[in-house]
Amino acid sequence: MPNRSTDTVFQLIKSLEKSEKRNFKLYAQRNSGNEELKIIQLFDALDKMDLYDEDIILKKNPSIKKQQLSNIKAHLYKQILASLRLIEDKDNIDILLHEQLDHARILYNKGLYLQSLKILDKLKETAAQQQQISFQLQANQFEKKIEALHITRSIENRAEELSKESNQINIHLSLIGKLSNLSLELYGWYIKHGHARDSKDEHAVRIFFETNLPEYNIDDLNFYEKLYLYQSFCWYGFILQDLLMYYRYTQKWVDLFDEFENMKTVETGQYIKGMHNLISAHFDLNNYEKFNDALHQFETFSNSYAGTMNANVRIQTFVYLHIAKINKHFLEGTFSEGLKLIPYVEEKLEEYKLHLDRHRVLVFYYKIACLYFGSGDNEKAIDYLNKIINWKVDLRTDLQCYARLLHLIAHYELGNYELMEHLIKSVYRFLSKMKNLSIVEEEIFKFIRKSFSLSPQKIIPAFKALKEKLEKLENSNLESRSFMYLDIIAWLESKILRVPVQEIRRKRFTEGKRGKKR
Repeated sequence: MPNRSTDTVFQLIKSLEKSEKRNFKLYAQRNSGNEELKIIQLFDALDKMDLYDEDIILKKNPSIKKQQLSNIKAHLYKQILASLRLIEDKDNIDILLHEQLDHARILYNKGLYLQSLKILDKLKETAAQQQQISFQLQANQFEKKIEALHITRSIENRAEELSKESNQINIHLSLIGKLSNLSLELYGWYIKHGHARDSKDEHAVRIFFETNLPEYNIDDLNFYEKLYLYQSFCWYGFILQDLLMYYRYTQKWVDLFDEFENMKTVETGQYIKGMHNLISAHFDLNNYEKFNDALHQFETFSNSYAGTMNANVRIQTFVYLHIAKINKHFLEGTFSEGLKLIPYVEEKLEEYKLHLDRHRVLVFYYKIACLYFGSGDNEKAIDYLNKIINWKVDLRTDLQCYARLLHLIAHYELGNYELMEHLIKSVYRFLSKMKNLSIVEEEIFKFIRKSFSLSPQKIIPAFKALKEKLEKLENSNLESRSFMYLDIIAWLESKILRVPVQEIRRKRFTEGKRGKKR
């Protein structure tokens, strides 16, 4: 598990680029007061640390007293943010519009009402072009305030125009609020639980979605309304394992950014997330050619200015690009080749450990474990699965469950039969507690228990019988979740044919490509 410091100043300093650190030093040294010298000392001390340690700070900087440290840290934090604010960021529309709004307020306070109105008018025009409707509302409210307090005579019928504009903005904001709430709550449900586990889950999600989906006319929607609408359907389909719905709406999500090209630099994170889900949809549907096309599109973006413009964007592109690259090896059956990605992925996980959320790290650990398992290195697979199992979090209970199931199978492969009785009981109990026991998992547990008493002559027929049972369940919505997390059919085939799992996956891939060519 990566070390995580909760000290906010330390985290902020570790996120700074070299140029930003240099800019802060120049900013802080503009005054030579004692307080500024102390914050620079503290800045340098924190910058040199790998892990936050208050005792070391105080020991190496005797001029900073323990009772002063909290206040100096608070001052340092504000000064760093102030120095960052001064660095011009032409691509951050929020900062630019805030600046225009600040200028309008300054001019208003000076009594220059017409100049203030002129800036507000330009602000609204820019905000409309960039789909920033909340700034349109702020500008509109400020204009109404000026018109109500002063006789500007800036435009005839100004009051009626501003009232009409305000009503239109509020209608859009209300719909954006409802759709963004729906999208976020569905995504939150998935992060906590994963896919719908049973008919009760399905029913609850359907009722929630239908109850909270507001009425809309697609032709009247603006960029953000469409974005949150498509995201809502995307998460809804994914939770229900309706993969065609998931694919259709992730494609609409990405197409929306192609329609509003400028939004790729305004809402870069949303575009990256859309590309990730589109690539994942092609992966889940086994659409190799389209998967490859989308991956190439995303890789091209990751090397563009928009894909590298700040630390947040670089971290997101790293995460989703490398999940996609690992998935490509799963599709192609080249697990051993995929192991070459691991050193770089681990290096970046360490570099970004203060910024990555735990959910992403868990996903990487599971993907890496699957690479090792597929390539036949069960011991290394167990090492990464233990990282998930021993990490006490309440995220992705589905991932926790399948990590334990794969962990059980890996020990079975290694012939660690003295552990199996305990592991079977432990994993079964955990899956049952998490309400994650489907027919597929029940059948796997039955087979593993029974296999210990089977003679060598009966073990292969038993594998074949289990494979036939499970193949009948592959197209069941509530059972397909098991096959998405763990290719149990490929494992059974590998046992029947006595070859590594990746050979089975590779054979499927090459035969699939030949079939398409014919």
